[in-house]
Amino acid sequence: MHKKIFYLSLIIYIFTCKIGLGQIILNTEKKLPKQLPFKSGEWFEFRIHYGFFNASYATLELLNDTINSIPVLHAKGYGRTTGLARLFFKLEDYYDTYFDEKEVIPYWFIRDIYEGGYTKNLEINFDHENREALVHNKKNNSKESFEIKKNTQDLMSAFYYLRTFYPEGKMVKNETFSINMFFDYQNYIFKMKYLGKETLNTEFGKIRCMKFRPLVQSGRVFREKESVTLWITDDKNKIPIRLQAELAIGAIKVDLDKFKNLKYPFKIIVN
Repeated sequence: MHKKIFYLSLIIYIFTCKIGLGQIILNTEKKLPKQLPFKSGEWFEFRIHYGFFNASYATLELLNDTINSIPVLHAKGYGRTTGLARLFFKLEDYYDTYFDEKEVIPYWFIRDIYEGGYTKNLEINFDHENREALVHNKKNNSKESFEIKKNTQDLMSAFYYLRTFYPEGKMVKNETFSINMFFDYQNYIFKMKYLGKETLNTEFGKIRCMKFRPLVQSGRVFREKESVTLWITDDKNKIPIRLQAELAIGAIKVDLDKFKNLKYPFKIIVN
């Protein structure tokens, strides 16, 4: 097992990895939505399969919180290898993001990971007014400042940002859209192609989904630029149901396993 397994599990709920350049930046100059598609208490568990292994689980929880007396939403992500996979590769990853509950922009991001002896402990503070990200590497106690773009997202806040500002009703098949992201010490542009709608057979029943293709870098991790496919519920919740990816070695599948406290009804097609 390799740490890339959990990086891929993250894609299912944050729509991200190291990606190629995009062209159409998602525009949020329009009015903010009257209702967000999520609420405090929302919780997901994802099951990650690598070949024949049930390799790991990842959870994502959303809570109300405050930063400097300002109300924010706090998303907490956790992932770990399980069973036989854990005997070969122990992984414990923690991710946190605190973001504005109206504009859905991050204020504070935390990444604390242990992956087979490799560790990283980073905190990123976002100053959107001055377009700056301050990265604090707690492992070696260093701090660096970086310029960022407007509405830049972190690794986790991007998931909620896309659910909020997805250009619903305007996308056509094979059209792409992008958002600005900052991860570790670099700015990225995350680009995703819309492939249309599809009905999936899941353990919950038949679910009508929107199908996307995040564009990734081919080579060391992914087999090709279009190696990843993502299915999102075609409803007001816009939650990830399944992700499949062809890796340089093998393949991975991620499925939504459990959920609770969705803001809107979870729609299942009844024949």
